[in-house]
Amino acid sequence: MIEFLVVAPFGARASSADFVAFLLTLWPRAREKGVSRATFDAVTGGLTLDSSLPQASSIQPEFDRPLQDYFKEAVSAARIAEGRRVAVSFKAPLRVDEARFGVPGEILLAAWAMESDFGRSRGKRDIFRTLATLAFTRPDRPLFRDEFIEALLILESGQASRAQMTGSWAGAMGDPQFLPSAYRKYAISASGGGATPPDIWSSPPDILASIANFLKLSGWRPDRPWAKEVLLPDRFSVPALHATMAEWVAQGVGAASGALPADGEAALFLPSGADGPAFLLFENHWVLKQYNNSDSYALSLGLLAQRIAGGPALARAWPDHVAILSRTDKAFIQARLAALGLYDGAADGKFGPSSRDAIHAFQRRAGMNPADGFATPALVQRLRTASP
Repeated sequence: MIEFLVVAPFGARASSADFVAFLLTLWPRAREKGVSRATFDAVTGGLTLDSSLPQASSIQPEFDRPLQDYFKEAVSAARIAEGRRVAVSFKAPLRVDEARFGVPGEILLAAWAMESDFGRSRGKRDIFRTLATLAFTRPDRPLFRDEFIEALLILESGQASRAQMTGSWAGAMGDPQFLPSAYRKYAISASGGGATPPDIWSSPPDILASIANFLKLSGWRPDRPWAKEVLLPDRFSVPALHATMAEWVAQGVGAASGALPADGEAALFLPSGADGPAFLLFENHWVLKQYNNSDSYALSLGLLAQRIAGGPALARAWPDHVAILSRTDKAFIQARLAALGLYDGAADGKFGPSSRDAIHAFQRRAGMNPADGFATPALVQRLRTASP
């Protein structure tokens, strides 16, 4: 599921003795939550720091790479073909999940592919070591401490073995890449009844049902799309990034294929600027972002699902060249926009709708046309000289 940026260095405080002492401080909270001493000692005894985590956690392609580059790997021809093969193999459970949860089967397959490449890339780290290391080195993030205890509870209940509980650098495990708390909340057994613990490591029906359950409980609406590729009028100035469907249609925005919804609201997203593909984002796009809070991830997941289901490729090609901004440049943009009163968020270099809205507002204020909400080196230079 969502992975978290961890950039704090280990520093001098990360000694083995300090780490062991820290683990002991977790016992009272674990006991309060229902973990036995035997389980706690079995896990923490001999546990060591994982010094590779700072480097691993700094690699987040969904935030650092241009979306078109990320997209080409995520929605590759090989992955589309594999998704279609898996769809045939698990046609029956997919049909059951669609009826039970209201989530299209192709969305479930795309999420499975994006998270672990259908189980081939789920990570091999001991999540207890991972989460304990993160909890120790990031005391400002109690989430990692809490997830460590959630993992202990899974082991205590017998829902999974210690050997099964391996995963990513952030402690996400299994084919759906659930954090321990997500496993306890969303993972379900496709057979029902509760007699068998959900197996998100080796049971495709459980994996698919668990993903479907997560999306349903996160707010998935069966009656709404996730996004639609659209074609914009020539020389479109992009007067707004948010509007009702009636307003978009009145401005000459049309579907690249099929039809647009007749009602509701949508956000315009130009991930490579005005020269690339354009999308209207609907409610379910934000549900997909509950899995990973990245527009690159959510858009690629939805487009992969579209292709697995036999839908069309993009009507408009990605631009040949897009300037790459560093995380530092992006953080500078956010900080300057905040100083100009246009942005109210973290200057973390990770762009989302709030950053795009602020860029759009600055572009409109500065007379830049089109005001596409897209960050470029020219925008960086313009912001360097912008007056409050």
